Amino acid sequence: MNTTRNNIQEDEIDLKEIFKTIWAKRVFIVGFTLLVTLVSAIYVMLKTPVFEARALIEIGDYKLDNNHNNKVIIDNASQLEKKLSTIFIDMKKDSIEKEFVISSISVPKGMTSFFEIKAEAISNENAIKGIHEVVAFIQEEHQNILNDVKMRREFELKNIDFQILDIKEKKVSLIDKKMDLHNQNLIDLEKQLNLIDENLRNIQSLNPSLAALKLMEKRDISSSIISITTQLYDMENQKNELLTTIIYKLEENKRIIETLLAPHNYKNTQIVGNIITNTNPTKPKKSLIVVVAFVTGFILSIFLVFFIQFIQSFKEEK
Repeated sequence: MNTTRNNIQEDEIDLKEIFKTIWAKRVFIVGFTLLVTLVSAIYVMLKTPVFEARALIEIGDYKLDNNHNNKVIIDNASQLEKKLSTIFIDMKKDSIEKEFVISSISVPKGMTSFFEIKAEAISNENAIKGIHEVVAFIQEEHQNILNDVKMRREFELKNIDFQILDIKEKKVSLIDKKMDLHNQNLIDLEKQLNLIDENLRNIQSLNPSLAALKLMEKRDISSSIISITTQLYDMENQKNELLTTIIYKLEENKRIIETLLAPHNYKNTQIVGNIITNTNPTKPKKSLIVVVAFVTGFILSIFLVFFIQFIQSFKEEK
């Protein structure tokens, strides 16, 4: 119990001594603290203000077909972020003359077609200019991709027109010529068949052997007539299929591609909404710097008081 009381008394004496020391050096503490606070205030006033602009960017896309949900995003957000960060942040960080600084390019969590750009400058106008420069760089590259897609579709459209023209002017015409030849052959064979029938009526009773030969010839001609008739039927079906089913499919594909070539099916990368700016500069944070300087100055002044006292006591003991 006595030991505990002595410790408490020693602690009380030590605290009294500490407060006595602080009170004795109150002028120095207040002066030092005010000096540090004043220096920080002057620094804040002289420091060039920095404004920040932020924008959310949506990566462009194009439709794959007439289904509104089937879209192809032009670029990968993560890869695009790395590329832009290298070009506009890493490669320009040592640049001396620059109106703006791209402070960050990031992809929001869970997003695949959006990313955010932050720019800093001595004015909101320059910060906005920085964002527009980055977006213009992206748009130029992505527009080239969209133009390539359009060119491929236009080429596909021309190819369909060529196929339709080829069917109408060549394939169908060739089938018609073949059908004409087959029809002519069919007429000739029918004439021969009629002639054989007349001969059979005349020679059947007079020469049975010759009649048998004529019957065989008649059978061969009949087979040829059936074969040619079947070929004509097949060619007619082929012609109808070319003029209906195949041309219909080609024209349907053509209409789809013509629809996909409409401008509203191609969207370039663009800023979503408006670029966000602040009327007050984001750097330096004046009030925060002054408050931190005040607290730091106060703590540092107390530390200096006790440090000086320690040096003095050390000299006296020596």
